[in-house]
Amino acid sequence: MIMSWISYLEVTIFFALAVSLSVVSAGSLQDIKHVVLFMQENRAFDHYFGTMPGVRGFADPNVQVNPDGRTTFQQPVTKQQTNKADQLTPWYINYLGGEWLEATQCMGAGDWGWEHMHAAYNGGLTNQWAATNTPYSIGFFKRSDIPVHFDIAEGWTVGDMYQESILGSTDPNRIIWMSGTVNNPGTPSNPDGDGNMILDNYASPGCEKPHLNCYPFTWKTIPEYWTDAGVSWQVYQDVDNFQDNMLAYFTQYQKAGKKSPLTKHGKAYLGLQQFYDDAANGTLPEISYIVGPAELSEHYPYLPSDGAWLQKKVVDAVTSSPLYNETVLIISYDEVGGYADHVTPYTAPKDTPGEWIHDPYEMVGNTPVGPGFRLPFSIISPWTRGGHVFTEHADHNSQNLFVEEWLTAHGYQNIRSKEMPPWRREHMSNLLGAFDFDHPDYSIPPITDSIPPLTDPTIPISHDSPLGSLDGNYIGAAYCQAMHKTSQPPVPYGPANAAFDTSLLAEEGFKRVRGALTEG
Repeated sequence: MIMSWISYLEVTIFFALAVSLSVVSAGSLQDIKHVVLFMQENRAFDHYFGTMPGVRGFADPNVQVNPDGRTTFQQPVTKQQTNKADQLTPWYINYLGGEWLEATQCMGAGDWGWEHMHAAYNGGLTNQWAATNTPYSIGFFKRSDIPVHFDIAEGWTVGDMYQESILGSTDPNRIIWMSGTVNNPGTPSNPDGDGNMILDNYASPGCEKPHLNCYPFTWKTIPEYWTDAGVSWQVYQDVDNFQDNMLAYFTQYQKAGKKSPLTKHGKAYLGLQQFYDDAANGTLPEISYIVGPAELSEHYPYLPSDGAWLQKKVVDAVTSSPLYNETVLIISYDEVGGYADHVTPYTAPKDTPGEWIHDPYEMVGNTPVGPGFRLPFSIISPWTRGGHVFTEHADHNSQNLFVEEWLTAHGYQNIRSKEMPPWRREHMSNLLGAFDFDHPDYSIPPITDSIPPLTDPTIPISHDSPLGSLDGNYIGAAYCQAMHKTSQPPVPYGPANAAFDTSLLAEEGFKRVRGALTEG
């Protein structure tokens, strides 16, 4: 009996110690010391990753079926567009091969402003991409066209329910990314609607209409919370930043003195080379924004292949850094750029304060401001390695929510944005479900080599030139347009396309899910 009791006691102590040790060794948010936020331009999820296996792409088993019997893959077309069919399904942009493989790199699709995005949305039917935008909107690339993008997304974790924050263009989406809100009526910063909101690209002094698109903006931005809390941060940008650094659109940054942290960290043109150097030297701040040059942004007519070169350069800088084992890199896109996505946006219930407004352009009555359509989204880190898919509803504020949780875990206080709309804070993911802190994987997956962007050495680099990137004068888009009479191939209207089973477009395979399951 004595021996049995001793054995029982030894076993009990052993397991208690084991549990204690596992708790001590378990990973957590505190393992992250650096976060890098990198946003590109104007591409939709289906347009890039619709054929990817294991995601909610062209093989979506839960595709929406509208009252007319069509799915959102079956986009109606007008008789003015064609008499060969009454609908168009997603089609491979390079189906003709040959020179189109290069020409479509600088191809545009449709419009991406408030009017056209709400037209495509069509009150939740999501059935006007081809008819009211263009048939090119539902064209897509395959893995062979954008291998670097696929390698990055599948090497770590890809999100397939990450949405643009606004059913609209670049400026309001990037403003939410950097400030948490567009200040629309009903939000904490504009509860009574007397303030000024931003819903479209507008950077001229004054207002487009009363209380609409009033430049410059005045509410508190996310980095100001970081500054107040003592968090280190930096915007890395070249002189050519495509005017994508929205902090420069705010009065407080415009009026900040040279020695102000808002100027030094938010407006200085350090160049992207400084980011590469800081990563290599292990001197990155806690939070980095990367705002790339226009020519590498992937915004039409700029080439996805040139954007791939920049993405690989950023990923390589992070993964080869001595800081990689404690760093998270998030790669996202600001908005869809006129390209289609088949998933109807997840939005707040009708008339939710801060989410639904009366359309100031008088087109659609009461309407959600967002979230909008899905975007390509990847999280690169040791805790997201392994080819997973993250399925939680997310938008640009999810990046802000993640940073808030991470900084809170490190003991920072008063870093939660008071401007963020409550519905977003409650219903958009904070991304934590994408991470497995107990099982980090520090290995680096192979990424396809990318061809450097075409440059013209005869154009002198100038800090005042629109081509004045500190990395070189990029001419890929200009060359593409000059070499090809058109970058838009013939649309494959006809019975074969109209009746095509879209699920056959997707590659075979699967991905293990991270985070809470959503529909699809």
